[in-house]
Amino acid sequence: MLRIMKYLSKAEIGQMLIALVTIVGQVFFDLKLPDYMSDITTLVETPGSAMADIWIAGGKMLLISLGSVACAVVTGYIAARVGSSFTQRLRSLEFRRVESFGPAEMNRFSTASLITRSTNDITQIQMFITIGLQLIVKSPIMAVWAVAKIAGEGFEWTLATGIAVVVLLAAIVVMMAMVMPKFKAMQTLTDNINLVARENLTGLKVVRAYNAEDYQEAKFTKANTDLTETQLFTNRVMAFMMPLMNTIMNGLMLAVYWIGAYLIEAAELTDKLTVFSNMVVFSNYSVQVIMSFLLMSMVFVLWPRADVSAQRVLEVLDTEPMIENGTKTAADVAKTGQKGTVEFRNVSFAYPDSREAILEGVNFSARAGQTVAFIGSTGSGKSSLINLVPRFYDATQGQVLVDGVDVRDYDLKTLRDKIGYVPQTSVLFKGTVASNVSYGDKPGESANVELADTSTVAGRRRETELIAAGRAAENAAMPADQMDRIKTAADVAQASEFVNRMDGGFEAAIAQSGSNVSGGQKQRLSIARAVYRHPEILIFDDSFSALDFKTDREVREALAREAKDSTKLIVAQRIGTIMNADLIVVLDDGKVVGQGTHKELLDTCEVYRQIAESQLSKAELMA
Repeated sequence: MLRIMKYLSKAEIGQMLIALVTIVGQVFFDLKLPDYMSDITTLVETPGSAMADIWIAGGKMLLISLGSVACAVVTGYIAARVGSSFTQRLRSLEFRRVESFGPAEMNRFSTASLITRSTNDITQIQMFITIGLQLIVKSPIMAVWAVAKIAGEGFEWTLATGIAVVVLLAAIVVMMAMVMPKFKAMQTLTDNINLVARENLTGLKVVRAYNAEDYQEAKFTKANTDLTETQLFTNRVMAFMMPLMNTIMNGLMLAVYWIGAYLIEAAELTDKLTVFSNMVVFSNYSVQVIMSFLLMSMVFVLWPRADVSAQRVLEVLDTEPMIENGTKTAADVAKTGQKGTVEFRNVSFAYPDSREAILEGVNFSARAGQTVAFIGSTGSGKSSLINLVPRFYDATQGQVLVDGVDVRDYDLKTLRDKIGYVPQTSVLFKGTVASNVSYGDKPGESANVELADTSTVAGRRRETELIAAGRAAENAAMPADQMDRIKTAADVAQASEFVNRMDGGFEAAIAQSGSNVSGGQKQRLSIARAVYRHPEILIFDDSFSALDFKTDREVREALAREAKDSTKLIVAQRIGTIMNADLIVVLDDGKVVGQGTHKELLDTCEVYRQIAESQLSKAELMA
């Protein structure tokens, strides 16, 4: 928990120091009250005391109480403010870190776990800062101060208080030993329940198609029961703490009064009033001691779960992506004189969690404007190969060069600005058709990326400006030239036909994950998104599989016409998609077994010929 405090800003640290002063002030006022109570008791018991003196002492006591309340309000306000701004920063930092993760890091943290870490875990940290930090500072100060005040009041009373504190601490240690492992397990179980729920929601069609509702319900019930039983165990143990505290506090009060009665009886007549007054003061101070440990016990309720949550958040923040950013900018790359070239030099690749290489000794080159296709059986390494170009992974051996520069030397933004990528699984975002096609090229994008420090007045004002700018950008009418580019990209992807039939056309709403359009429509919009950027290199990772043969041909013809300057790297399963490619690379078990044109490979590559003959007739192959 302490390590995560390094992300506190200077302003927040300053506010916490102010809160420390107010906490000390509150403790001072609380421990001053028994002194005035003693004065009032003495005045009441002393014959001939003036009523005015009692009123004066009572007024001072009231002012002290108001001072304690004022300090408590200020402390609570500062704690809530620091907790909110700090956790807002943590969420933003965690989101940014996750955005830098590659597939290797995403495999380490499940999607459900990352969601839990940025929501539930952050909330646990916020609760601890808002409540726990006040208690963890206040309770020791109060305990030490109160003990110091009562230490000289009477050996018997001090001994009774010491025994009560020892019993209390022993009980807290035992209970913490019981619940700490459960608190650690609780966050993992929360991950699990999120995983099952997310899996069920995203796969709802499959669940219904296979009548697997009962099976999914059983999975969720088990995850829900595991979490509930763990929570019940910790709640039962912690619920035992409050009655125990009250029992010890009441027992101590009885002991104080019993010892006081004994001391009063044994005292001289002239000393009885003094002993009685000391007993009143001591009883109040002893309650303060027990209350301080009661507050500390509440810290022990919040601390374990917050500590586990902080460790989980730090795991994300401390994870360095395997893909390190290079230094070559667009100006550096321009000096090579190349544009749109891709070259693989003796490239081998193995996934981080695999011992065997999935690609071995791959060599080929693509010149600007060429179409290079990759074909092979399932699992032959086609997708893995093209994923090395935008650096989703890095080659374990050899070099991948873009425009004559090793991709590992590139600034990642510069490299990916050169690439238009269409993945195997089409991904659409909630918004409109136009916003999805122009994704990554939105007005106000730079404003949305900025992170304001909300711990200061200026920072909160800036945050408000950023939110307003982002909303204005989303609602602003798209410039005419941008809309023309969107329509041209949609025409190339053969998407304009169905988009124009949608209610609102290019301003038609796209639901989350594109659930309101078909698979083929999603794929065409994904292709339009890549074409819209007019990149130097277009990568299609089996991106034509959901298209019929006619649409497939029309898209390829439009690409050849409108994106003739772009180098096209195409992974495909259909021979008809790649027959006209300038270069076809045939992969088998991670190795290149043939390179050439369609006709050349029919004569020289047995693997390619078998794939081709399984899909097309001899007449179609020779056409």
